[in-house]
This record gives sequence, C-alpha cells and structure tokens, in this order.
Amino acid sequence: MPALCLLLSCINKFVQIALAFLMRVSVETCVARHIGDRKVQQDRVAILTHPSHPGALLVALADGMGGQNGGAAAAEHVIAAAHRGLEAFTPATEQPERVLDATIHAAHGAIRMSQFANEQDPHSTIVMYMLYRGKTYWAHCGDSRLYHFRDRRLLARTNDHSLVGELQRRGKLSAEEALQHPQRNVLIACLGSDRPPRIEHGSSGDAVTGDRFLLCSDGLWRHFSDDELAATLADFPAAEAARRLLGLARQRAGNHGDNITLAIIGFIPTKG
Repeated sequence: MPALCLLLSCINKFVQIALAFLMRVSVETCVARHIGDRKVQQDRVAILTHPSHPGALLVALADGMGGQNGGAAAAEHVIAAAHRGLEAFTPATEQPERVLDATIHAAHGAIRMSQFANEQDPHSTIVMYMLYRGKTYWAHCGDSRLYHFRDRRLLARTNDHSLVGELQRRGKLSAEEALQHPQRNVLIACLGSDRPPRIEHGSSGDAVTGDRFLLCSDGLWRHFSDDELAATLADFPAAEAARRLLGLARQRAGNHGDNITLAIIGFIPTKG
C-alpha cells in the first residue's frame, strides 16, 4: 500500500461543531493514529460531546504501557473513564476541573483493579482537554502532551512527568540532550502505579480564531520542535496537519517508530 494511503487511513475522525456562544467561530477537530513499528497499538484517543450540553467537548488521549496487550487495556480504561466523566458532568453544580480530576482518579483506580486480574502490569499516561462555554481546560499525568498555539506562537505546553523532564526543569539537561538520553522513557508519574496520580491542570481564556490545541503521545512529539508543530497547525486544516505530522514522524523514526496518536482542536471563522 502506498505510504500516502496508509497515512490517510489513520485519520479516523474530522468534524466541525458550530459553537453557540461564539457565532463567528467554529471548532474543527481531528484524531489520527499509527501503529508505527510496534506489534500492538497501545495508544487510545477519543473526542466526546456531552449528550445534553452541546457546548461541552472533551478530548482524551492515553499512551498505554504493559506486557502483551496490557497497555492497550489500560488506555481503554482511560477512554471509558472519560466517557463516564463527561456524561456525569452537571454544569450547574460542577466545574470542568472537577470533571478532569475525577476522570483521572477513576481511570487510575480502574487500572489498579485490573492488575489483580492479570500479570500484564498495565499502566497509562493521560492528557485531557475540555471546552465549555468558550473556555478551555486541561489536565494530564505522564508524558503525553498538550500544546496550545495561537497562530504561530506557543502559549502553553504541559510538563513531562518523566525522569528527563525533571532533569530539564532542574537545568541539568537541554532539550536536545533529553531526546537522546538512555532513560528518556522512564516516567515518574502515570496511571496504575502504586502512588496516587500526579495531576497538573491548565486553562486559557476565551477561545479565539487562530487557537490550536494539540494532544499527542511521545511517539509524535519527540520528532518535532515547538516551532515546527506551530507552523504546521497554523498553515493547514486539522486533517491535513495531522496527515503531514504523521508522515514526518514516520520518516524521522526510521524503522524504530513508536505508536503515534494525536488530536487537534482548531478554532476557525464560521463560514456564512
């Protein structure tokens, strides 16, 4: 199969949702996945809308870890928890941050419980994005990332809960050194460990035209600079940006590519 067709087949969702609170702005979303050179795809991603509150959008991405299919099962627990968390969201009494917190703890608990039923030692990262009433919120645990770009500027990026991420924050490693570090895959926080999840939150003001949010596993972000990601998301619609990023990541990984998963949320002018 030609490489282009293979990459296009990975783009499995593209929707446009008109935002009632900003009549001149719409949101375009896209998710994309590639198994890379692994035998099993252990990443999961979902874009979810609230069944009765159309202004609520939740995106969840998980990078599972564990023997055989253990990582895939752990990531499935994350997506299932995200579904339940959004469905239970009651805007009159609950803040979006609370939904994100509760989802992470529920996923952690489900993964921990599953460890008693098998010997696969399942774990997972989690990164989530929530849009409600024109404002955005996010939370994460692990080294799957969220980026917030406005046009070509990086406004926010999550911190990696990894050994090299911690060394970078202490000024002991440069970004270039971190990418080559022999322990770059060692996490200091994730779901399913014997410690409570380490949760970091972020938020931004009202969404405006030119805002782009990218959620991705390390199979994608390790191959790009912030500037490259910003330029690609600014210059192309969500589906085309996803196709290009997947293609470049596969080229740069050679024959040693990890699972790749990404979700893009972009704010564009409403037509008409």
